[in-house]
Amino acid sequence: MPRKIEQVQALWAAWQAGQCVLDWQTEAVPMPVPGRPAKPVLVDPQQVPRRRIGTPAGKVALIHAIAHIEFNAINLALDAVYRFRGLPLDYYRDWLQVAAEEAYHFQLLNDRLAVLGAAYGDEAAHNGLWNMAIQTDHDVLVRMALVPRILEARGLDVTPGIQLRLRQHGDTVTADLLDIILRDEIGHVAIGNRWYRHVCDERGLDPVETFKRLYHEHGSPMIAASMNRSARKQAGFDEVELALLASLSIEPPPATPKALGQAGLR
Repeated sequence: MPRKIEQVQALWAAWQAGQCVLDWQTEAVPMPVPGRPAKPVLVDPQQVPRRRIGTPAGKVALIHAIAHIEFNAINLALDAVYRFRGLPLDYYRDWLQVAAEEAYHFQLLNDRLAVLGAAYGDEAAHNGLWNMAIQTDHDVLVRMALVPRILEARGLDVTPGIQLRLRQHGDTVTADLLDIILRDEIGHVAIGNRWYRHVCDERGLDPVETFKRLYHEHGSPMIAASMNRSARKQAGFDEVELALLASLSIEPPPATPKALGQAGLR
C-alpha cells in the first residue's frame, strides 16, 4: 500500500478518535507541488495517450487515468482542510472523510491495475486537477464553487458511460468498482454544495448568481453537456442550478489563461 494512502487513513482514524488539533495560528502557504510520487510523468493534457478501451492497453490506460484523478482528489481534499481557516468544525471533518474515501478509491483502482499486470505511474498523466487547486487557493468560496461543483461533479456525469463501455467489453469487475466510487462521489459533491452554500449565506451572496459570476471570472473548464441529473440531484443540485449548468454547458469556457490546459478533467 502506498505510504500516502496509509497516512491518510491514519489521519482519518486519528480525527475520529479525537486526536487531531486544528492549528489556525500558522499561515497556510502556497503548494505548487503537493506530495506525489516521481511517477507518473506529468505532461500536457493533449499529450496523454488515447487508447481504445477494447484493448488490454486501453483498459489499463483508462483505469490509470481514473486512479490518477483519485490520487489528485486526495490532495485536493487535504488542501481544503489545510488552506481555509475559521470554518465550522464539520467542514474539516467532511473534507478529511473525503480524503479517506478518495484514498480508498485509489487503492481499489491500484489493486485492479496490479491484477492487470500494471501499476500507478506506468502511464503519463496531466496535472490539470492540481492546477485548478492552485487557481482557487485564495478563497474557500471559489474553491467550493469550482472544484466540487464542476470538476468533481463531472465524474457523476461521465462514470455511467464509462461503466457501460467496460461492461460491453466484458470488464464487469472494473465497472463494479466504479459503482462504489460513483456512490461516494455523489457524497463528495454534496459536501462541496453544502459548504459552497454555507459561505454564500455567510457573505450574503446569491448562490446561483455567484456561481455564474465565478465560472466566468476564473476561466473554469467546460461543463459537460450530458449531465447525470439524477446523481446531481442526489448531490444537492436543485432545478434552478441544473438549468444554469445546462446553459453554461453550451457556452465556450472563458478564454483566459486560467482555462488553458484544463481539458480532460473529470
